[in-house]
Amino acid sequence: MILITHMLSDSSLRPVAEQVELLVERRLFLKRRWRGLAADGTEFGFDLAARLKHGCVIHQTNDLDYVVRQQEETVYQVRPGSVDEAALMGWKIGNLHLGVQVVDGVIRITHDVAVLQLFEREGWAYEEVSVVFNPLRVTAHAP
Repeated sequence: MILITHMLSDSSLRPVAEQVELLVERRLFLKRRWRGLAADGTEFGFDLAARLKHGCVIHQTNDLDYVVRQQEETVYQVRPGSVDEAALMGWKIGNLHLGVQVVDGVIRITHDVAVLQLFEREGWAYEEVSVVFNPLRVTAHAP
């Protein structure tokens, strides 16, 4: 097992054929200590001083970069029609205290029954999408 204490770079400059993926769920990016298995079977142990980032390089050999990538997950997505609607949606969704990501004119929210109930109650059009979800870090314990 290879011990990783920090990422080597934010991204790999090597061609995709020279990258080995370590695919992990989002919650592991919040942890400091965990284990993972790369696509080629290489085992890694993590004892991190700081969080890793999606797409970062954690280990290199002469021929390969080992890259951590976040698994896509299903989330709800709404597209506000105006600034006023965006403010209202943000306020009501924010009251649920769930993860939210604002990107490309849409609001993405953790896939949760409370969110679905809110959308149906308000009559907001929504869709379920599978994406790499990076909610805003606005909680008291976020760095």
